[in-house]
Amino acid sequence: GSGGGGMDRAIERLASLQRHTTRIRNICVLAHVDHGKTTLSDSLIAHNGFITAKQAGLMRFMDFLEDEQRRGITMKSAGINLLYTPRTAVRGDKEPILITLIDSPGHVDFCSEVSTAARLSDGCFVLVDVVEGVCVQTHAVLRQAWEERLKPCLVFNKLDRLIIELGYEPREAYDRMRALLNEVNGLMSAFESEKFISQADTFLSAFDAAEEATLGASTSDGAVGADYLDEVNEDGEVAEAFSIARGNVAFGSAIDGWAFRPEAFADLFAEKLGCSAAALCKAFSGDWYYHPKTKRIVSRKVAGDKLKPLFVQCILDPIWKLYTTADNEKNGVWVEKDLAALAKALKVEVSERDLTNT
Repeated sequence: GSGGGGMDRAIERLASLQRHTTRIRNICVLAHVDHGKTTLSDSLIAHNGFITAKQAGLMRFMDFLEDEQRRGITMKSAGINLLYTPRTAVRGDKEPILITLIDSPGHVDFCSEVSTAARLSDGCFVLVDVVEGVCVQTHAVLRQAWEERLKPCLVFNKLDRLIIELGYEPREAYDRMRALLNEVNGLMSAFESEKFISQADTFLSAFDAAEEATLGASTSDGAVGADYLDEVNEDGEVAEAFSIARGNVAFGSAIDGWAFRPEAFADLFAEKLGCSAAALCKAFSGDWYYHPKTKRIVSRKVAGDKLKPLFVQCILDPIWKLYTTADNEKNGVWVEKDLAALAKALKVEVSERDLTNT
């Protein structure tokens, strides 16, 4: 009886939130085939308590067709309502947001399903497998997101593969992800350039047309180009579509049930390094280093070759350490700090049961 009552209350709460359209976000998950869309969806569903964390990635909850389960691929877009309570106030507001998560297919045969999912959405997660990199369908979904003017978040998935399968060192992983980020930003920049050139062509052809049409063409086309110019910064460069400083790049391993945006680590290390979280987040975006002697954040020129970039030191090193420790504990090797101590140091809440099952 009590379980049913809890479910009724949950449904009632979702129904009440659905009445406030300003609190609803439609988010679709886009990526090349097998880059982890359905596994990420499973992990988010598990976080909301619909399935257990162990089932995430195995259950393929959103693949409701028999054919999808049998073939292990997503063929139809499917949606589910999830509740998100912001950790920190969003524009001064900490009220929960109802997220309609739409999982879309990655196979090129089902691209019409992807188009529909994108058209219904306000924003999207674009997943990139850090091992496979930017693939054909990654290009396609990035263009789709750009054309539909979705608010995108780039998710570098399967970091566990870099650690376990490829045996990358944190610095190698950092270089790999930076190269991928530059590649994705290059694609987004190319879409903008194409649009700008086509607008210039339209403008010039209209200008060459009948004299009475000239004024109308110049005013309308000038307005169309304005959103491109808005993206240009003071140096005359186009602002990058994705950057850590903008808060639209995330990293994780959907199969292992973890993901983060670097802001979380900026909050953790800012006080320790004696700077603001915002400044540290900007430093994560580029070649910035922490100099232990001067206790200052310095550029590559000052750091030389001995120091590690802040992204490696504050973020990747602890993650690599967690994986190494988990592996050692599993194989009965002595560890200086166990998983529980490391999790506590990173202010990550992990239940006793999860620690013993790792």
